[in-house]
Amino acid sequence: MRHTVDFYFDFRSPYSYMAYSQLARMEVEVNLKPMVVLKVMEQVGNVPTTLICSVKARYARTDLGRWAKRYGVPLNPTDVKAVDGEACLRAVLAAGSAQDAATITEALYRACWGEAKALTNKDEILAVIAAAGVEAEAIGARMDSPKVVAALESSTNEAAARGVFGSPTMFVGEQMFFGNDRLDFLREELARDAE
Repeated sequence: MRHTVDFYFDFRSPYSYMAYSQLARMEVEVNLKPMVVLKVMEQVGNVPTTLICSVKARYARTDLGRWAKRYGVPLNPTDVKAVDGEACLRAVLAAGSAQDAATITEALYRACWGEAKALTNKDEILAVIAAAGVEAEAIGARMDSPKVVAALESSTNEAAARGVFGSPTMFVGEQMFFGNDRLDFLREELARDAE
């Protein structure tokens, strides 16, 4: 039986990029749950410490390099502050299938964190999606619709209601795992669940 992992993420989180690179290699169904992490943090009373603490931000850059080397993924980030993160998240929600959503997620993560591509507007985002082989025109037509905007808000609120306080957060059933560095615990839970 193939297990499901709920994956709450925001493209602005480099550790979510790291985690997704590994989840995509596991024998699991990844249920993508885009969320606006800063809004979740606001709802639950958390603060983005790497944004407000320069010492932690410097350490995080070194730490990310270690994780990228361990996972064998490229690390060449764009100017993340300029990324239209909500448009990226809406693009995933506008996908016509789970496969397209996964392809879009992988392509946008790689563009943002591995290839230093600008994702500052809809056209740049859609160009990355088109290059990944997904029908970008259809995504572009849906990603700003009231339905997709509401879906992102709903997913963000759902994350806070489930106890999410940052990105990435993964669930196996009701067991929550926060952070790229908790994948071993997640794997153990999946193995336990398979018994």
